[in-house]
Amino acid sequence: MRSAPLPRRRTVLGAAALATATAALPRSAGAAGLPSDAEVAEEVRTEYLHSWEGYKRAAWGYDEVRPVSGGRNDFFAKGHSFGLSIVEALDTLWLMEQDQEVALAADWIEAHFDPAADAEVQVFEAVIRLVGGLLAGYLCTGRPGLLARCRELADRLLPAFTRSPSRLPYRYVNLRTGAVSGATSPLAEVGTNLLEFGLLSRLTNDDRYWSAAKAAARAVVARRSSLDLLGTSLDIESGRWTDGTSELPNPPVDSFYEYLWAGGELFGDAELRGWYRLLTDAALRHQAEQRGGHLWFRQVDFITGKVTGHEQSELGSFYAGLLGKGGDLETGRAYYRSWTTLLDRYQLLPELVDYATGRVRSPRNDLRPEYANSAFDLWRLTGADEYRQTAYRYFQAVQSRQRVSGGYTVTEDVTAAPVRLGDLTPGYWFAENLKYLYLIFAAAPRFDYRTGLLSTEGKLLRGAVRP
Repeated sequence: MRSAPLPRRRTVLGAAALATATAALPRSAGAAGLPSDAEVAEEVRTEYLHSWEGYKRAAWGYDEVRPVSGGRNDFFAKGHSFGLSIVEALDTLWLMEQDQEVALAADWIEAHFDPAADAEVQVFEAVIRLVGGLLAGYLCTGRPGLLARCRELADRLLPAFTRSPSRLPYRYVNLRTGAVSGATSPLAEVGTNLLEFGLLSRLTNDDRYWSAAKAAARAVVARRSSLDLLGTSLDIESGRWTDGTSELPNPPVDSFYEYLWAGGELFGDAELRGWYRLLTDAALRHQAEQRGGHLWFRQVDFITGKVTGHEQSELGSFYAGLLGKGGDLETGRAYYRSWTTLLDRYQLLPELVDYATGRVRSPRNDLRPEYANSAFDLWRLTGADEYRQTAYRYFQAVQSRQRVSGGYTVTEDVTAAPVRLGDLTPGYWFAENLKYLYLIFAAAPRFDYRTGLLSTEGKLLRGAVRP
């Protein structure tokens, strides 16, 4: 066992670097063994619309569809639906030039979306899915009703921040009463709000949202250890760590780091960029290791650096793209290849593995988008066919194993032959997986490949090109 070598290159790849990289990206003929880009893009769009029609038939107006049984699922609170899949789909439909469907979705939101429902919602999920989805929908369509719903929802989420003695947000808030709860929160849920709240402040000239989000991030970074590592979860009222494991890039800490980089990029915030660099250098120093010729990230005690585990979550595969965007391109590429070895082995990525033993800890596949996300990010940065080829293989595996008559569904065991199917299309399916693949192959005229920036939930927050 040895630590992974750290590249010397530390340049953060912002809009200018992305422009340089993107200028050379291939846009026509497919790579060896692939159909043409146009053919793949059309295939991806067809499959997206297959799942969208399944949702419309069985669960229109509800949060999520159960595509095998034709049932519905309330994501945030039992008995309350926010049309989550509709909000998630808005900007993807727009990028795919499905304007009739965009109008149908936006009309439903303006008529039926209720930001004041008497329901306790998880703040993190509401921010990245609903606030982010409404913001992206507004940026794509210019419909003021979407921004109005977004602002009212954000106002009703703010008590989670303003009622906290530590400025770290409570985990839950009742949208109608403002009552807060959940005094222990994971790192990602504390800090994954900078993009949505910052952009809302910019669009409304109301600094409350950005101030709340930035204060929460600052409060976290101030609590780093002497090794410049962060723990996993915090007591919101005392501000003390309740779990001192550095889990990066696994959940439930993953997107905290993503938003430091993305917030620095979207808002030109030097402080966020500095925090990202500080914490990333520490993680590469203390957590990166080579096993069997592959790069992985171990879990360590954030104070001592002592190794506590070797589990890797599929959600953590997003980190390959983030490392590339943040200036550690070769490290990001190496981490992506580690995940590709699992794609080679199982075709569908398992939810959780122990890379030290090679054992699958959770054989589920919940239609996660993180591998496709990294393929998109690294393709934009390099133009390398490796990412188009692996992205297409990912797509083919999902299509052949998780497609059902009602759309696409999660699986219970990717190691079984055939795989055992579940019965749920998560809302994020409409926001992420096929959007990344479509943008790789489509030369989408509505996306600015030079400046486009997507949130952790795949929401288009910069780079919408209106026709």
